Amino acid sequence: MKKSKILLGAAVIAVAGFFTIAADHIDAPAVTGGANDITDFYAFQGQNTDNIVFVANVQGLLSPTATQNAKFDENTMLEINIDTDGDAIEDLVIQATSRNGKMYFFGPVAPAQTGMSSTIRTMATASSVDITPAGTNAIVATNAGMNFFAGPRDDPFFFDFDQFNAILAGDADGFNNPGTDKFKGTNVMSVVVEVPKSMIGGTGSINSWVESKRKQ
Repeated sequence: MKKSKILLGAAVIAVAGFFTIAADHIDAPAVTGGANDITDFYAFQGQNTDNIVFVANVQGLLSPTATQNAKFDENTMLEINIDTDGDAIEDLVIQATSRNGKMYFFGPVAPAQTGMSSTIRTMATASSVDITPAGTNAIVATNAGMNFFAGPRDDPFFFDFDQFNAILAGDADGFNNPGTDKFKGTNVMSVVVEVPKSMIGGTGSINSWVESKRKQ
């Protein structure tokens, strides 16, 4: 599970850009290397400053060859949780699940129940986008003022993993500038949703996090 906090006030966001928690590549033993292994979660103001963008990445460290055959798990739902009142309980969710080459989105909508168990909110605003094949231009769909993307992308996270291990071992005092990006040349499977702020509150601040949930 990845968490992020973002201020919705345009004046603050325009300066701050985005806030995010560190990546989590292959850190969860139960899902490491699987289709529901979350690598990163980002939340930031869109180019249209009235919008907020959520990005959930899974399946880290994909080589170019592996990327050609990578697919979203049709038995896994990615759920973006949005807390609008600061109690660390989701008030809204955006759900994404794939089927037959498309990614289907539901929400933003109040969850059927909070916590670890979820039900797909099929009564909510439903949208879909064709999953972009590897090596092709991004396919973006628009519905109800929202924009959607799903498909492979270059891993955006920069981390000098070897230097990090050297620091932990006592063989180095700190990171180099700029260091060596261990993830360079690897890809992730990415889900992107751009939503008008008015659909999730419009002003103030929110907490957000993403979960991958397998069908039971």
